[in-house]
Amino acid sequence: MSQFFQIHPDNPQPRLIVQAAQIVRSGGIVALPTDSCYALVCHLDDKDAVTRLRRIRNVDDKHHLTLLCRDLSEIAQYAKVDNQQYRMLKAATPGPYTFILEATKEVPRRLSHPSRKTIGLRVPENRIAHALLEELAQPLLGTTLILPGDEEPLTDPEEVRDRLTKLVDLVVDGGACSLQPTTVIDMTDAEPVLRRQGRGDATLFGL
Repeated sequence: MSQFFQIHPDNPQPRLIVQAAQIVRSGGIVALPTDSCYALVCHLDDKDAVTRLRRIRNVDDKHHLTLLCRDLSEIAQYAKVDNQQYRMLKAATPGPYTFILEATKEVPRRLSHPSRKTIGLRVPENRIAHALLEELAQPLLGTTLILPGDEEPLTDPEEVRDRLTKLVDLVVDGGACSLQPTTVIDMTDAEPVLRRQGRGDATLFGL
């Protein structure tokens, strides 16, 4: 049975954030609100947790997982970012965007795309997610909370708890989220490419 924390969306309770971080460090899977929709997240370096996360979503190793980062400097640690890319990222972060970039050696090989050596990264503009990232002092590995057979992501924390109570270790109730996932921008080539239109405004990238 998963635990259920009601965390204030504007002023996250430090005690609950510390407890959530402990669950992540111990190998737990957490259903977490973001500035788009709910996400499933786990510890970056926990192979078993990553396997569980993929199993819940029913996705294979070709499906891009996303690193949720605290800021741009953390993105630059895990992805190769040139000056032009940095300027575009700075204009759009934090926010509801996922960027596909070439992974650095800091990213475990099992997490990057097996053929392209790329990784998805984002800086969420959600105070609960940001507080958890600050407490962990490293990125979370995550994926949009869309269950097998569903066409839309889960956005209501009560429904998340009802459907995932035996699958995840913690559900964070931070209020309802958007139905729209992040906008995905592929920045692995000379010009950005729109891979998915979501909540973020793609015109920031000339798209």
